[in-house]
Amino acid sequence: MRPPHAKPKQPPRPTRPEPHLNQPTERETECVFGLRAALAVAAKRPADLRGVFVHDSMQSVCEPLLRVAHAQRVSVTVCGHEELAARARSGQHEGVLVIASRRAWVAPKVMLASLRANKGVVIALDRVRNPYNIGAIMRSAAFFGLQGVLFGSRAPEPDLPDDSVRVAEGGVEHLQLSRTTDLADTLMRFRADGVHVVGAESDATDDALRYPYPRPSVLVLGHEREGISDRVRAQCDHMVCIRGAGTIESLNVAIAASLVIAALR
Repeated sequence: MRPPHAKPKQPPRPTRPEPHLNQPTERETECVFGLRAALAVAAKRPADLRGVFVHDSMQSVCEPLLRVAHAQRVSVTVCGHEELAARARSGQHEGVLVIASRRAWVAPKVMLASLRANKGVVIALDRVRNPYNIGAIMRSAAFFGLQGVLFGSRAPEPDLPDDSVRVAEGGVEHLQLSRTTDLADTLMRFRADGVHVVGAESDATDDALRYPYPRPSVLVLGHEREGISDRVRAQCDHMVCIRGAGTIESLNVAIAASLVIAALR
């Protein structure tokens, strides 16, 4: 028996283990697979590297990545295609996968300030959802030296689709990324601060390849089937199109983006 006024013993409180420096939680990391995408992470943000998984046949090709991993004291695991596919949740891993801290996104107002200061060009995607289109557009934007990509949708994903990062072939690491749940409102604010907004649609009349794009400017591309929404279209200072032979209605959005980006650079 315990004394009448003694307090009952409390069970010990569980303690949380100290997290390992190179093993943050899943929420804090992203999976990047594909050769050029993985190499670009190591080259552009080496301090973000948290883990490397590579197939034995790819070790020599991945030597720059492995050197960075060693310098950052990040573990390197040599594994088979099955494990890589399981970790990537894709068979398109190209024999290498890295775990990295989540990439930084900027607020639209930060993108706007940078856009004006550099008299640059950004791409705005109005509800473009196909990860392969997103990746191809980012690759073209990076190739031609555009500043960044502004993503707009009702509820934008917190991160880029993994496949889009692979398809971008490292291009995403060279772009400023921003997102908004109200693209029309964001474009209105950009316009109010002196940014020219151009929309690309198949039913426009002016030739996208001949239009004299002012700087700074935003090029808006719309949903794969629905195109640019009415609210977003109302915020465009000008509408342009890519003229074809008339045998089919329009181009794939990623192909159209590449042509227009090449014309406005």
